[in-house]
Amino acid sequence: MANPLYDTLFGCHAGRTAPFLHLADGGTLSYDAFLRLAARYAHAFRAAGLEPGDRLAAQIEKSPEALAVYAACVQAGIVFLPLNTGYTGDELKYFVTDSSAKLLLCDGARADALRPMAEAAGAVLMTLDEGGSGTLSDAARDMPETFDTIPRDGDDLAAFLYTSGTTGRSKGAMLTQTNLLSNAEVLVAYWQFSADDVLLHALPIFHTHGLFVATNIVLLAGGAMIFLPKFDLDQVIAHLPRATTMMGVPTFYTRLLDDPRFTRDLVAHMRLFTSGSAPLLAETHVAFEARTGHRILERYGMTETNMNTSNPYDGERRAGTVGFPLPGVELRITDPESGETLPQGEIGLIEVRGPNVFKGYWNMPEKTAEELRGNGFFITGDLGLIDDRGYVHILGRSKDLIISGGYNIYPKEIELLLDDQPGVLESAVVGVPHPDFGETVVGFLVPQTGMTPDLDAIGAAAARSLARFKHPRKLIILDALPRNTMGKVQKNVLRDEYGGLFAGP
Repeated sequence: MANPLYDTLFGCHAGRTAPFLHLADGGTLSYDAFLRLAARYAHAFRAAGLEPGDRLAAQIEKSPEALAVYAACVQAGIVFLPLNTGYTGDELKYFVTDSSAKLLLCDGARADALRPMAEAAGAVLMTLDEGGSGTLSDAARDMPETFDTIPRDGDDLAAFLYTSGTTGRSKGAMLTQTNLLSNAEVLVAYWQFSADDVLLHALPIFHTHGLFVATNIVLLAGGAMIFLPKFDLDQVIAHLPRATTMMGVPTFYTRLLDDPRFTRDLVAHMRLFTSGSAPLLAETHVAFEARTGHRILERYGMTETNMNTSNPYDGERRAGTVGFPLPGVELRITDPESGETLPQGEIGLIEVRGPNVFKGYWNMPEKTAEELRGNGFFITGDLGLIDDRGYVHILGRSKDLIISGGYNIYPKEIELLLDDQPGVLESAVVGVPHPDFGETVVGFLVPQTGMTPDLDAIGAAAARSLARFKHPRKLIILDALPRNTMGKVQKNVLRDEYGGLFAGP
């Protein structure tokens, strides 16, 4: 019996001396060296008592060694659970306990603080530092450089990814081998990746974007990655001349546009820039194309599904949209109350079905039943519509819908207007409690550098363009919008902080 994910992404490269990772310091790691390292790690995990199907939780800094942990888990049949490096000890306790992780891998600097929690959860504690040292490396040093790959099938779990948990407990999305492999195969073809590609990789690898999209695509295509520890503007500009493709979040591209070194000549050889994890402003699209001649390709995915849609590689990449459903992925817009499919152009809940859709939430059968229909459609929680040309538009999360005086208000409509006002770089709109209307609209504005938006003029523009019930009752200027590590605006933080604006005495 085979191990489809390992065989297709990793095992096919055994003995291959071509570069896999180009490192920030100028060094390289070949496919063969990477796989030999992963095999030693797989032996170390087996020696630590892990069996196929066990969970390994990893909160470690991005490094070639960290990526080899993922490969080792796939080869050994271990379920890989990457965790955000910003999580606190209390948050880690929940993830390790909830997942029944058999091993917790952490940075050496945190080992003493986390050891009591790991012991209480019944998890072995091992360390792996950013430079590649730690107790895992010690345990693996003298291990064999080949490992008999554990047989798995497509329905076996390959990874857990916990959702961000802005409302309620974080949910562990169970991703199978087929979920990951099918999505990589579709994206390699759709975005036309080949062994000649070199991907500039500055994303974190505890998230689906950097790990299961970027990395799996390169592995499947047989290309290479310029593997940077994080997005560092100087490093990205220095390494771009060696790349053919780049995947990023919107802040990557706005920061590049703010630097005069980022020129058309610098990226003349590039073939593709993609953006995701958060919406890309239309003005960023326009400015990027004017500066470089390249039009960023925006796509849409989720923790539970990997990628669902993409603007076309060949064809019009429309700003403000996330393109079309990927081959093999069905997407429909449904009425939130009845679940019935809505006509084209109407706003409703986005639901998706396909081989990319996860198996369910770990230890949460009720939540799984709520969000994963019996016919296989996953209720994403995102509001959207399909326009008359078939492009999908994301209008925000359903939990961000504002209901004021009985009227539904979609924040995206107001944000688009606010973003267009003089002096405004970007905006966010949320609903906060109101004694008369239940909720009312509050707008938050981030000014363009050196400018001060005229709040009265912006309010007047809203009054001219929007129905009265959509008017922001208050506009607030902020230096920056709160965001998570992937660049998504955290509207729950704004609601929590400003929820008392209209409270009574």
